[in-house]
Amino acid sequence: MLKGCEAYLVHVIDAEKVNPTLKEIPVVRDFPEMFPDDLSGLPPHREVDFTIETFPGVAPISIVLYRIVLVELQELKKQIEELLEKWFIRRSTSRWGAPVLFVKKKDGSIKLCVDYHQLNKVTVKNKYPLPMIDYLLDQLKGATIFFKRGLGIGS
Repeated sequence: MLKGCEAYLVHVIDAEKVNPTLKEIPVVRDFPEMFPDDLSGLPPHREVDFTIETFPGVAPISIVLYRIVLVELQELKKQIEELLEKWFIRRSTSRWGAPVLFVKKKDGSIKLCVDYHQLNKVTVKNKYPLPMIDYLLDQLKGATIFFKRGLGIGS
């Protein structure tokens, strides 16, 4: 890899063929320790705290919970408890709040989604988006040494 270049792992598949399972993707199969079936918790604390920069003068936005049916309410409580137990989330008294909704997956189960539309409207956009893959691949031309970086939690 050329000095100073960034590289990203991409897995390209033929959309006409049946989608492979996660375990059939070569890099997942070769490095199973990097792709656990279940995450036990968050990675260790880092020195840099995550923040979302909003436009100056924006008051906190809190949207009321969307109406959900009983089955969804039970699933919401279950998923929140699981996330709390794993420390993926914690109880908060923040003045910011976004509603949640459920989306039906192909297998019939439901997936919890958070609607951040209102927050996105007042968020300062990233000044440095990810580079185009074509640009990155052009930078790799002539390179003879490549490496795979660990993708595991806390790597």
